[in-house]
Amino acid sequence: MTINPGAAEFPHRQIAALLKERIRRGEWQPGERLPSIPAMAEMFGVAKQTVQRTVDQLRVEGILITKPGSGTYVRGTRRRLNRLARGRYGLHRGYHADLAARYRQQLTAVGKEAAPPEVADAFGVRDGTEMLVRRHVVRADDATVEVGASWFRVTDATGTSLERAEAYGRPLYQEAEEAIGRRYTSATDTISARQPSREEAEILQIRPDTPVLHLLHVAFDETRKPIEVAQATWPGPMTTLTEEYRIPEPAPDPDPDPGLTLA
Repeated sequence: MTINPGAAEFPHRQIAALLKERIRRGEWQPGERLPSIPAMAEMFGVAKQTVQRTVDQLRVEGILITKPGSGTYVRGTRRRLNRLARGRYGLHRGYHADLAARYRQQLTAVGKEAAPPEVADAFGVRDGTEMLVRRHVVRADDATVEVGASWFRVTDATGTSLERAEAYGRPLYQEAEEAIGRRYTSATDTISARQPSREEAEILQIRPDTPVLHLLHVAFDETRKPIEVAQATWPGPMTTLTEEYRIPEPAPDPDPDPGLTLA
């Protein structure tokens, strides 16, 4: 494989494109170790520093992962999120079996904490207001693919099952509806891209400069009062968000005014 030194694109990006194409074609499978940096430098006829820049770029993009003392490998987990947060509610307000089969959610903490600004804003309270939070991680295969949390008003959750540090045999929103006595009727999803916190980078096993996708999910009752504010953070390069929807048919032309004479 060779690169074009006269091309407008930088050499390390040309190499990155070639490596991604080989991975896409299946020449290197998830979990497979790539040749060493000196070997790839010789393969492409470039300096080792150029190949190192390529590896750094593909690590940030989530395509490669480097294991100290072992080598560089093709990263195997790519999460596809269909219909964004709607999947948590299921087709008939039941557990979403497809998501449950592919992803394993683990409860990591339950307790009262000061609400971060975005959560406080969603509930319409002051920053730092104490709320009940249920934290979790989601794993697929051997990788953590989501860091998440669900927040509830202390006045709603105190004395209910939501305070218990246990998983339920049904979706959280169904447990919350019964515990709080209000039904989820609508929700909004806001997705943004940002850099991860140190803790998020460690849990997701990504570099600190790898961007993440962050979801703020606000669920309301019929009076438009928030019941739950949920957060989910995913490694951006390994996550694909897919929204599927119907496109309305064109509305029929209205009947012409019968009293109107067309020339």
